[in-house]
Amino acid sequence: MAEEKQPYGLIAQFETPADTLHAAEEVRDAGYSQWDVCSPFPIHGLDKAMGLKNSGVGWFAFIGGVVGFTLGMLMIWYMNAYDYGIIVGGKPMFSPFGAFPPSYELTILLSSFGALFGMLFLNRLPRLHHPLLKNRRFAQATHDKFFVVIECEDPKYSETETRRLLESVGSTHVELVEE
Repeated sequence: MAEEKQPYGLIAQFETPADTLHAAEEVRDAGYSQWDVCSPFPIHGLDKAMGLKNSGVGWFAFIGGVVGFTLGMLMIWYMNAYDYGIIVGGKPMFSPFGAFPPSYELTILLSSFGALFGMLFLNRLPRLHHPLLKNRRFAQATHDKFFVVIECEDPKYSETETRRLLESVGSTHVELVEE
């Protein structure tokens, strides 16, 4: 018995960045939420045209940095003031000035880990398979073609209406992509 393929979405091809930018604005204004634009290079103004908000990766990096700094200070305090305290020249058992260099290094280390793992988490990576990679036409996205993909999971998705929208904004080819 042959396995029935599930539709992933509609992919529309565009020839120029300006056409792609215009299509992104139209798709955004139509109210779609599960869609993406693929291009061989960054297009200035595409984030605004798609209605994207700022990335949350910075918060992951900030939290990692705060945890790193706090961990560094607590580590030095524990080692010097509690675990193995040695009085040297009447100096205090703990001084934030002496603990700053390792705390600073841990801040940098954990904020970079926070940025890396936050990016992976927010992008839902690693993803070992994506339906667009099987599409022959999509292989040109790394060369000279531009694509807008609207997923079937979008609440506003209707194959006929979505196809009509993509054709009306100037796409050269619209095709259904299957899982």
